Amino acid sequence: MQHFWVHGFHASSMDDLVRATGVSRHGIYTTFGGKKALFLACFERYQRRVVTPAFDVVEQPGADLQSVATYFETQITNGAAAGFPGPGCFVANSATEVAPSDADVMALVTHHNDRLRQGFARALVQSAPEFDHDRARDLVEMMVIFTNGLWTMSRSVDDAGVLRRAVSDFLRLITEHTT
Repeated sequence: MQHFWVHGFHASSMDDLVRATGVSRHGIYTTFGGKKALFLACFERYQRRVVTPAFDVVEQPGADLQSVATYFETQITNGAAAGFPGPGCFVANSATEVAPSDADVMALVTHHNDRLRQGFARALVQSAPEFDHDRARDLVEMMVIFTNGLWTMSRSVDDAGVLRRAVSDFLRLITEHTT
């Protein structure tokens, strides 16, 4: 997963994957059937190991915009601990590199973005129950786009403060539109 996350799918040869995993080419083919199946397994592992622990706060009953802020802070803190610039988000990376030409990866990216939409929508409604639902849908879409852009940006900044300020400004704008 780490190798794909840092280098991407297309730049990862089977020899690279053999070196990164310590598993023989035969072992990779026997267990996964090939590079793409290994990549898909890594995508799903990333969801379980990285996305779910961070995004769970947004998916909890009663989650609100502060929960969204906590999600962003958790991921920024994790990125800062690993060092910026970092590898970004495995999903956002896959959305730009692989999904446009691969229906299976596109389906996983779409599922991930739908998950973000659902969590953000609940948090937005929890924060402002009287808020117009059509407008909320538009704001949720902006939140998903912002999230993917933020994690993409984390690949090219060396200061977590840049990301934190962007989140703060963005959530302030969202809050202004809900009141």
